Amino acid sequence: MTAIDWILLGSYLVLTLVLGIWLSRRNRGEEDYFLAGRRLNGWLAGASMAATTFSIDTPLYVAGLIGSRGLAGNWEWWSFGLAHVAMAVVFAPLWRRTGVLTDAAFTELRYGGPAAAWLRGIKAFLLALPVNCIGIGYAFLALRKVVEALGLVSGQPVFLGITDTIGLLALVAVLVLAYTVAGGLWAVVVTDLVQLVLALVGALAVAVAALHAAGGMGALLDQLEGLGRPELLSLVPWSWNGDGFSWLCGSGISVPMFLSYVAVQWWSFRRSDGGGEFIQRMLATRDEQQARLAGWVFLVVNYLIRSWLWVVVALAALVLLPEQTDWELSYPALAVSLLPPVALGLVVVSLVAAFMSTVSTSVNWGASYLTHDLYQRFIRPQAAERELLLVGQLTSVLLLVLGVITALISDSIGAVFRLVIAIGSGPGVVLVLRWFWWRVNAAAELAAMLCGFAVGLVTSLLPLVRIEDYGLRLMVITAASALVWLTVMWRTPPESDAVLERFVRQVRPPGPGWALLRRRYQVTPLESFAAMSRRFGLACAVLFGGLIGIGGFLLHQQFSGWMGIAVLCVAVLLLRRSPDHNGDSLV
Repeated sequence: MTAIDWILLGSYLVLTLVLGIWLSRRNRGEEDYFLAGRRLNGWLAGASMAATTFSIDTPLYVAGLIGSRGLAGNWEWWSFGLAHVAMAVVFAPLWRRTGVLTDAAFTELRYGGPAAAWLRGIKAFLLALPVNCIGIGYAFLALRKVVEALGLVSGQPVFLGITDTIGLLALVAVLVLAYTVAGGLWAVVVTDLVQLVLALVGALAVAVAALHAAGGMGALLDQLEGLGRPELLSLVPWSWNGDGFSWLCGSGISVPMFLSYVAVQWWSFRRSDGGGEFIQRMLATRDEQQARLAGWVFLVVNYLIRSWLWVVVALAALVLLPEQTDWELSYPALAVSLLPPVALGLVVVSLVAAFMSTVSTSVNWGASYLTHDLYQRFIRPQAAERELLLVGQLTSVLLLVLGVITALISDSIGAVFRLVIAIGSGPGVVLVLRWFWWRVNAAAELAAMLCGFAVGLVTSLLPLVRIEDYGLRLMVITAASALVWLTVMWRTPPESDAVLERFVRQVRPPGPGWALLRRRYQVTPLESFAAMSRRFGLACAVLFGGLIGIGGFLLHQQFSGWMGIAVLCVAVLLLRRSPDHNGDSLV
């Protein structure tokens, strides 16, 4: 990097810090600090959700997937689009209707008694510390790999045995802390918008430069076909031609693995009804319609726009960097080799911006659990607003320090990603069913969460029982936790009538699972389960039709492109004829 590149990076960091401090004036209490006073519009909340998932690690992760497994390897994360569609069209209005501060606090709205309190406390602890710190460490690991690939650090000791790598990570951590601790969620979401724009521009710059270096898209595709790896350009891990059906073994994706991606992972994972950071954004919106809009903005940006920018760079790396061994590093390696000064500085700023948006969200979100669901709920119920703000700021510092430590003991971004999925699998189906069936109780959800965490950890790390096939591992985790939580649910009593009545009156849940109680309490659901299911199916067609259509045309696979766009257009037309309960169009 040249001097001008360093100036660009330094200017961005200073601007972010100033913006965070300026926005700190909006914080009057806990709801302002963690939910931006529930005043966000859907565009800003959705952009923040997209920026949160556009971390510095994601283009590296995608490059690693395509380099080792081909294009179909992306179904490891594309499959979560099903859960994110459900979040946008099904769960977003339900979450906003609850009026809670965190998804952990929701447990004591849906359930009651000591079991609900235990569930809330354990859930807040697990999500705030082990799970969240792994996520923060995951982002810091990617930052470490990027700065090493860019040559910004050498890994050598510079002071008291501390390496320059640790020093740089500590500097960035301090800057993230400064604006996150001072500004709360307002600082996070506003800077997220800036960071998202920068991240998209940076990704576009690398993609254009890589395509130009490869001779254009047509030349790139010809060179890729010459590599003798058919999985590289296949949208699915199989081929169907004149010779019949054949599984692409070179993709490294087994049949159980692919089936687990599209049929198990998205509903079994702990984010099946939204996920903590996304729930935080939906709870922070002005109303239910804005919460739904936030979900749609996220879907479009995350899957239909930036997804293919990363794919182009990853494919170009296979041709331009034939000697590369760690494909996760191909993204920064191409940026260094292809971009001139200023452009390189912009891309570095975009990567740092992506990193900061993810970490700041994780810090604020994790601190909300420690403050609201542990400290206030169990230690100091009468704590004043100023005291809660201070606790939130102190716990933010703790979370970031633990995240940095996690990054220093990890090496593979993909491995960390799969570990996070594994230890979070199992409870997803319970998290969905609790909205639609009165019989699900706190004991069942607690059993599913603890069993999934334990089985996932053991089968991922313990050599004697470790399951190497990722798909088979997910199926074992899901099946084991299902056996446990179903047994626990039927052996424990249901929630009390008072608790169920409170939930039905406030949330007005749809579906036959609540029909008897709705009639008893004379409550009418705001929308039918059939209409909700229809919208979910159509929204999935919009997302995956658009994803396949864009990819088909980009890869010169005309049939896939036209089929995808046709599905997208038909689904959009049908969705526009399906207004929600307020009479507003859903797209």
